[in-house]
Amino acid sequence: MNPRAACGLAGALLSLGTMHAMAQSARPDYPDYPARPVRIIVNFAAGGPSDIVARIVSTKLTDAWGKPVVVENIAGGGGNIGVERAVKATADGYTILLSGSSPIVINPSLLDKTPFDPVRDLAPISLICTIPNLLVIHPAVAAKSVEEFVALAKSKPGQFTFASSGSGTATHLGGELFKARAGIDLRHIPYKGTGLMIPDLVAGRVTMTIAAVATFLPLARDGRLRAIAVASEKRTPALPDVPTVAESGYPGFDTSSWQGAWAPAKTPAPLVRRLNRDLLKLIALPDVRARFAELGMEPAGTSEQTLARVIQSDLVKWAKVIKTSNAKAE
Repeated sequence: MNPRAACGLAGALLSLGTMHAMAQSARPDYPDYPARPVRIIVNFAAGGPSDIVARIVSTKLTDAWGKPVVVENIAGGGGNIGVERAVKATADGYTILLSGSSPIVINPSLLDKTPFDPVRDLAPISLICTIPNLLVIHPAVAAKSVEEFVALAKSKPGQFTFASSGSGTATHLGGELFKARAGIDLRHIPYKGTGLMIPDLVAGRVTMTIAAVATFLPLARDGRLRAIAVASEKRTPALPDVPTVAESGYPGFDTSSWQGAWAPAKTPAPLVRRLNRDLLKLIALPDVRARFAELGMEPAGTSEQTLARVIQSDLVKWAKVIKTSNAKAE
């Protein structure tokens, strides 16, 4: 299931779900939870999207629960080390994993071996937000749409390049998916992080990339890069006049990423439901939704089952891209 489709349905039902959760609050599951501080494991370093989302969540949960909710950054292994730590934690609700999609749905196919199974070892709680991507090109390229860029690339096979934040990353695989769907030959230029590829994109030393709206929106707005499409299922409110890749002739094209929350697999189901309910109430708060919008993120909030379906669908999608492109982790 596409996360944006899931989130569209979830958004339509969010008010109803939140009202239901509030109605149940007089007799909630685990009424004495939490009795002590709760830890949110973020599997990347401070300052990244997962960390930013976790800080928003931890602040609001601390307010709601009256107990400290502490963010612990456990980086390394492409996000795997933090996931493994969460998987091995006591399944009592006092450890929550907050992760982006890549370690959960890309790493299992990208790496020869991962120290966890995302389906077997984690109990989904909820999607928290989705992060749309932009397809941006240098303004010197004589194309103002996906159709024009594809035609130009087909006329000059191998002459255009696409930048990524590293081999095997989501930006790399997004570019490979675009190449495959469009039937064009673009040379991959990997960098060691998103920040390092931006100067070369702006200078025109590389042609294009597909990466987060939050990162490239300022560059697109001031004309240093040209946004020719949103590489997600829906247009973004940040650039309402920019069409999607799907609208431009490639139905179903979606490279958006997402942030979600999990508990260790053996966490009791009633406690997972309690966590889900509290997260849905948090995500519905106007100031939280406004903050996500400022960051170029779209608030989600789903059932546990919806997150499980998103994971299953994305595991299949990215496994095919990895196999076709023969992508390798750095």
